[in-house]
Amino acid sequence: MNIPVRIEPSAGPPAPVGYRWDEDTDILTAQVEDVKAGRSLSVDVEGSDGSWLILDVTDDRIRGVEVAVWPTVRKLADLKPPSVIESVLVRVGRDGAPGVSAVEVDTPVAAESDDDERTIHFRLGPGRQVRTVRIARDMLLDIDTRDRLAGVWLLDVPPFPVNP
Repeated sequence: MNIPVRIEPSAGPPAPVGYRWDEDTDILTAQVEDVKAGRSLSVDVEGSDGSWLILDVTDDRIRGVEVAVWPTVRKLADLKPPSVIESVLVRVGRDGAPGVSAVEVDTPVAAESDDDERTIHFRLGPGRQVRTVRIARDMLLDIDTRDRLAGVWLLDVPPFPVNP
């Protein structure tokens, strides 16, 4: 698994995240709300179990996450992100290919949530030492010691809509 990133100081307060559930497909979309049009890249992360996460990258920054096919979600009553989290800008590397608009990465994807499914953590690739950083109010990233993306946290996720 190799999604290289570069961490830079934050330019201001973290932007809000808007969530949207597609009731027909169970797709969850989390979008950073201050996105402006720019150069875009789709990073498709395919899990070995058939799961799919799509990272929407605009101007080299992760601006959205779509859970297209869910991996098995393990519930952990005490799941919480680390208590100390630095707000930063994270730029996604394009590995010397500036004209590329889509990249597909095959790697194990694991998902865990708290009991209420309001906090969801996706682990990408093999387990390794990480630090967790904030890129938006309710979106965190795990970055490994070699500056590669290792996980995504979604916080304050609204419940899945239930039809009466």
